[in-house]
Amino acid sequence: MLIFKTQKWLVFSLINLCIISSLGVLLRYKIGFSFPYFNQKDIHHAHSHFAFLGWITHTLYVLMVDYLQSKSASISIKKFNVIILSNLLGAYGLLLSFFFSGYSPVSIILLNGSIVLAVVFAFHFLKETKKIAEERQLLPWFKAGLWFNLISSAGTFYLAYMLISRNFNENLYLSAEYFYLHFQYNGFFIFCCMGLAFHLAQRMIPAYRYNTTIFTIFFASVVPAYFLSVLWLGLPIWLYILVFAAAFAQLWGWYLFYRNMSSQFAVKGGRYSVEKILFIFVSVAFTIKLFLQMGSTIPYVSHLAFGFRPIVIAYLHLVLLAIISVFLLSYIYAFQLVQVNKKLTIGLTVFISGIFLNELALAIQGIASFSYFPIPYVNDVLFGIALLLWMGTALMLISQYRTTYAVK
Repeated sequence: MLIFKTQKWLVFSLINLCIISSLGVLLRYKIGFSFPYFNQKDIHHAHSHFAFLGWITHTLYVLMVDYLQSKSASISIKKFNVIILSNLLGAYGLLLSFFFSGYSPVSIILLNGSIVLAVVFAFHFLKETKKIAEERQLLPWFKAGLWFNLISSAGTFYLAYMLISRNFNENLYLSAEYFYLHFQYNGFFIFCCMGLAFHLAQRMIPAYRYNTTIFTIFFASVVPAYFLSVLWLGLPIWLYILVFAAAFAQLWGWYLFYRNMSSQFAVKGGRYSVEKILFIFVSVAFTIKLFLQMGSTIPYVSHLAFGFRPIVIAYLHLVLLAIISVFLLSYIYAFQLVQVNKKLTIGLTVFISGIFLNELALAIQGIASFSYFPIPYVNDVLFGIALLLWMGTALMLISQYRTTYAVK
């Protein structure tokens, strides 16, 4: 019987995370110093698309298949290996095509290919879930996440249409871009991570009781929450009220999740394991995200936030790095799906320290932008932080150099 080699695939996740951080260093260097080679916008596209496909999507696919395998011995592994390998190769193709030529016929074809693979993965994953007899209450999180991944592609298709037809409208362009980002970040990524989080909770807390209300609240609020990203379009009052209700509902759902988990995560003897510290970091970051969402329903605050690039970048990095990336690394660490050793722990610590400092520097820069006050040497500082993030990812990757790809 073919066994899914989770550890082998996750080493590629660490390789890809290191590549992403290397591109981040290059982006920051070009901003702060003179470096005429390569196009900044093309590097940015390569960085962001590879982060989505090569790091997060790849890792979620691997962890979700690993979850299936842990629940059923009859899972068809071969087709998932083919899908994951194809997605990985497509991600490398996108990385190179965007880096050297930006949006081109090759990159557009590869983007469409990734969408086809998303459909194929969703079909086979949903088919295999029928073989799972236990923990079926967790499956709606995965199912919803996969559907939101497909829905997000509508934004990509519209962006591609505008680029090909050259029928450009700034408001529609931004709306389509935020549509894609919203249903990726707050749909696909968050929902699949929540499914994995509940799976982990049941492992760490055998007596854990799942609350289905949490899923209902988050699922019902995803679509109206999209309009938080386009409040600057001047929404009608009824839609604005719906958006406010969605932001409040997510806060309430997170409170229910926290209340449900906190009493059961009490640490005996007052000592905190590495895993619990990591999950506390993610929880704090997610709480900040939800409060920022709530604050953005105030028109004046929303106008300020979307008017200053450092604020937008800080928010996107908060979700992508502090919440999703740290959670995935925490989950991998907790289940020991890669080789866990001292170097990996130090690398994680350095990486998380870099995330904290990056958010702090961007927040200071953004707040100073409100009064148009320039922060001296801020680009130098952000470049140094990018190097710190790279060091963390490199150390995590180096920690696996003796990995034997044992089956997990």
